[in-house]
Amino acid sequence: MGSSRAPASTRKFEQAIWWVRKRPGGILVESGREQARVAADAIFSKKGMDIALLDVEGLFVLSDVFVIATGTSRPHVQSLAEHVEERMFEELGVKPLRSEGRAEAEWVLLDFGDVIVHLFQAAARDFYGLERLWADAEKVDWVEPVVADG
Repeated sequence: MGSSRAPASTRKFEQAIWWVRKRPGGILVESGREQARVAADAIFSKKGMDIALLDVEGLFVLSDVFVIATGTSRPHVQSLAEHVEERMFEELGVKPLRSEGRAEAEWVLLDFGDVIVHLFQAAARDFYGLERLWADAEKVDWVEPVVADG
């Protein structure tokens, strides 16, 4: 007779709602918010500016959280994108499903599924105004990591 396993569409839905990835060391990541905090910390560690996290769950079906930040130049935005990718893989074992805009680096988009990271140069961020477009989204609390003097 048939398998007791849920249909593929149900499994995908459950994964989208309760996405859990196991980190190295056995720590579970249960939410897009935690993934967004890892991305934001990575951006901060490379001197990214004006970091904002927006909870778009319920407003946007393809993602739960947007991380938005600004770099000072094309090379800076490119290095922010590279560092976010490295940290997301090292800490959470996730790689972007897709990325866009890296060559021009006025607006780089890294799509991790539950989290979409938007890295801008200042003029592009002002022009596209994602925070204005998603004004109904709840801001996610994020605190800049404490940097030890060394």
